[in-house]
Amino acid sequence: MRRALISDFGGVLTSPLYEGLPAYQEEFGVSLEALGRAMALATEQHGDHPLFALERGEISEIEFRARIEPHLDEGFDLTRLRTVYFERLEPNAVMIDFIREVRLRGVRTALLTNNAREWEPLWRSKLPEIDELFEVVVDSAFVGMRKPEPAIYELTMERLGVRGDQCVFVDDLEPNCATARALGMVAVHFERPEQAVAELRAALAQ
Repeated sequence: MRRALISDFGGVLTSPLYEGLPAYQEEFGVSLEALGRAMALATEQHGDHPLFALERGEISEIEFRARIEPHLDEGFDLTRLRTVYFERLEPNAVMIDFIREVRLRGVRTALLTNNAREWEPLWRSKLPEIDELFEVVVDSAFVGMRKPEPAIYELTMERLGVRGDQCVFVDDLEPNCATARALGMVAVHFERPEQAVAELRAALAQ
């Protein structure tokens, strides 16, 4: 049997991530398309995607805002964006209960999330039992790398004390799953709670 389960946070242990951003658009009138264009222009100017740099901890939230604000109309409020975004996320009880179950069965568990330093209190507040469910928590912003970079998966396995062929990985983004497979893991692309749990059960039984 495989010994370890590595899980993403947003969109796997919570409701889908795309549900949070439209709420901000409704409140402030800043469209997702406008945000996307601002990110692309900031990438051209600075040589790296601002969100990726934020998630690696290379820039602060203030610096992130400074990179994209010049490419947006007035009215953009990043502080309010993150508040509205996290307010709309809800815990995924089906996945949380499954992880609690496998942890009790002795499966090693790790959380591997792309996040920002300033957002840690917000995402942790969504899942107060995080340290009960996971013996290892790897947050991209505190280790200087992010999914789908192989090094962050290797760090997670090192902290768990397992090899790739002993791991099952679950994420709602297929590129993140692809890297896990390349490292020898069984990867489950999360689409729905019931689908993911069924595939994870089968993978952990191998």
